[in-house]
Amino acid sequence: MSIIHTFLTTGTMMLLLQLPVMPAAAQTSRDEVCADVRRSGGVYLVYPEPDEPVGGQPDPGTPPPPGYEPFYVSHYGRHGSRYLISDRDYRWVHDVLARADSAGALTALGCSVYARMQQLMPLVEGRGGDLSAVGERQQRGIASRMVRNYPAAFRGSRRVSARSTMSMRCAMSMAAFVEGLKSAAPLLQVHSEASEKYVRYLNHHSPQANRFTDSRHGPWVDEYHKFESRHTRPDRLVASLFGDSLYVVRNVSPAELMWGFYWIAADMQDIGCDLSFYDIFLPDELFDLWQVVNYRFYAGNANHADGHGLAPADAAPLLRNIIDSADEAIRSGDVAATLRFGHDGNVIPLLALMHIEQFDVSVSRPEDVSRVWSDFKAVPMAANVQLVFLRNGQGHVLVKVLHNEREVHIPVATDQWPYYDWERVRDYYVAVLAHAEELTAAACR
Repeated sequence: MSIIHTFLTTGTMMLLLQLPVMPAAAQTSRDEVCADVRRSGGVYLVYPEPDEPVGGQPDPGTPPPPGYEPFYVSHYGRHGSRYLISDRDYRWVHDVLARADSAGALTALGCSVYARMQQLMPLVEGRGGDLSAVGERQQRGIASRMVRNYPAAFRGSRRVSARSTMSMRCAMSMAAFVEGLKSAAPLLQVHSEASEKYVRYLNHHSPQANRFTDSRHGPWVDEYHKFESRHTRPDRLVASLFGDSLYVVRNVSPAELMWGFYWIAADMQDIGCDLSFYDIFLPDELFDLWQVVNYRFYAGNANHADGHGLAPADAAPLLRNIIDSADEAIRSGDVAATLRFGHDGNVIPLLALMHIEQFDVSVSRPEDVSRVWSDFKAVPMAANVQLVFLRNGQGHVLVKVLHNEREVHIPVATDQWPYYDWERVRDYYVAVLAHAEELTAAACR
């Protein structure tokens, strides 16, 4: 467990002592990444949708205890699949090949790759950062499965609150999700907003955490660059594309070009494009590049040991909103769901702060990260955390936690996993929040 646990209240610590053993952190091996080459794209992994249930029947997971029925779902989701952040991310790679083609410096493979880039450019031009059609389908699918799996929560004209950051891809993800929700439950009363007002909890990053996670000046950055240098070996790839070594010396930055192609190759799965660029990489090259990206996302958003819990603490306002919204839904009785939409840099801290499975794992050496933490497991495109609330006739409330629609463990005692007593869960997370706020305050001094 992370250091946050050491500051919990005595009652909560007694609760932790009763816990069953949680699953061990899974190592991510070269074979696991290369078994599905799309995983090498890390946070660009297309959403791994749950297997379709046999016969198309609802599959809500583990049946609830007798007498309990779902009545409310709390959701935080990353935007769906998107194009690369900027048009330039495609354009400059295309232009490097175009100039080399004009100079007669490309190999046969280089000519093939250039032809693919020419096909790609009209498809991506003007789309930098946009939600793709793939991303829209992901959000509609998650929403429709939510209604299908927990129909009791979405009966009639119950209320749904939907909020997103000001990012267009997040707002479009929210719109697609609501569309899927309304298609499955048309009587729902949905209120959607994309507003700066909600950024304070949807996309919170404290100045204290930012000092550590900063990708230019953070204390981990020098070590990161050394790790990146050791794992970026572009000579073979570049030699396979360019037949003139002198031209390469004068006109090509090999490492930069390798990384450019890495991101383009990763993004093809997210835009629904039949083109592929994975053939220019060897499996070891992809695994090495992935390790670099994985470490960067870990250091920038997860529970890096040297950050002393500050990055996970960024999710404190979000977790508080989750608790407060649940309290309101339990009191009012007419709220079906609270939906929130943000980014990978919000889901990762939330997983760590909530101590979901082993996503709170704390290490510091770059070489250790891939052994215990994987970005594509934490935050593929459209990644989400859901809390499903159930109530019996006596008003007792249970909750189960889902990560990417799969039942997961949290460190609260229960004898009926995946269901937990809500009051115990609430008390545990209130204690976690108190410590997160102490950490942030202490960092100010």
